[in-house]
Amino acid sequence: MKRRAFMSLLAGAAAWPLSWPRLARAQNNPGVNQAAISQPVDPPVGQVATLQGLATVTRGNAAPSNAKVNDAVYKNDVLQTGANGALSVTFDDETTLSLNANARIAVNDYVYEAGAKGNKAVFNIARGTVAFVANLVAKTGNMSITTPTATLGIRGTTGVVDVPDSAAAGAANAGEAKVKLYPDSDGRVGRIDVFNAQGAALGALTQGASAFAIRAGAGGRFAAVPFQIPPQEAARDRGVVQRLFASHNIGRQLTIRRLQLRGPNNLRPNNLRPNNLRPNNLRPNNPGPNNPRQPGTPAQRGGFRDRLRKLNPFAPKQKDLR
Repeated sequence: MKRRAFMSLLAGAAAWPLSWPRLARAQNNPGVNQAAISQPVDPPVGQVATLQGLATVTRGNAAPSNAKVNDAVYKNDVLQTGANGALSVTFDDETTLSLNANARIAVNDYVYEAGAKGNKAVFNIARGTVAFVANLVAKTGNMSITTPTATLGIRGTTGVVDVPDSAAAGAANAGEAKVKLYPDSDGRVGRIDVFNAQGAALGALTQGASAFAIRAGAGGRFAAVPFQIPPQEAARDRGVVQRLFASHNIGRQLTIRRLQLRGPNNLRPNNLRPNNLRPNNLRPNNPGPNNPRQPGTPAQRGGFRDRLRKLNPFAPKQKDLR
């Protein structure tokens, strides 16, 4: 019995450090079944702040899983709400996206580190009504939202985007996607720049409660056509924005706590590399720069080697040192 336990412990100790490089290689290898990887190597970029009804998260090649409040959200995740669902996600820079029923978005790209250059966020709204409060990344001009018919450059503001199922680029009789700009909770109004798929500017929203309809024209080209928001639609949007602000307040508090738990290094991917988890740094009785021990002093009793010695049926018995 002791021999079996000894061999099991020895095999587990040898295999555990090797699993990290294998996980890192699998994450970057398109030939590996991503559904078998339960946890991404990179840290999360946001988390679910509020949830009503049914919503799902799809990660890699895995099947969709039901979302829950406080669930971590990662780059490349796809979020979708059901017919009676509503979901909000707050990201590291305190940007919040709120999905209404039958909405679908993807986190195409997201990089944020406080005070660093190169921060950016790219979200894709495939369908449905999605409201957003943009924050720190948008203030640097590096936040964008893509839709099937246009790309939006977000310059620190609140907005509502409506994408009907039929609004697909180049589709005949495509439904009109709508982009609406609203004041932030403090009354400030930002800016939304609208571009076509080729990157040409179509227009900009700079006034509160202003809107564009993304309308198909000749040759499959799309134009941003200003329109007056109807009273009934404006009333619906007020409710959407009010829920957005409430979710944003909740999400900000969750984000602050989550980043505090990460510590000063924010669990960057470089700190998760396998070289930082060498077995020599993990063995309590191994002398080294991270675990110095004076030459000639006995190893600490009860450590890893001592456990192996006790389980090894072939090891010579030692008298207890008193």
